[in-house]
Amino acid sequence: MKNLVWFVLGLAGGFVLAHFVNKDPRGREVLADIDARIAEFTDRISAAYHEQEARFSDGAEAATDAAAEAVAAASGSAASGDTDAAPQPAA
Repeated sequence: MKNLVWFVLGLAGGFVLAHFVNKDPRGREVLADIDARIAEFTDRISAAYHEQEARFSDGAEAATDAAAEAVAAASGSAASGDTDAAPQPAA
């Protein structure tokens, strides 16, 4: 409970401090600079995330295509009666 009170007091103090800093023109510049840096950081993280997501989806598509080709090849060899290409289960 004590930690929660300190957290709330710190949060409220931060808002009050930001309000006073925002009243001063120099403070506005500082806050605008911080905001621009945060926006740049989040844009870079977002771009890296989307790039990695594209890599994973390309890899998943390649694996799906390879599996489909393997199934088609196994089905084709089983239908032609070629017993050496795919082992048949014992009856």
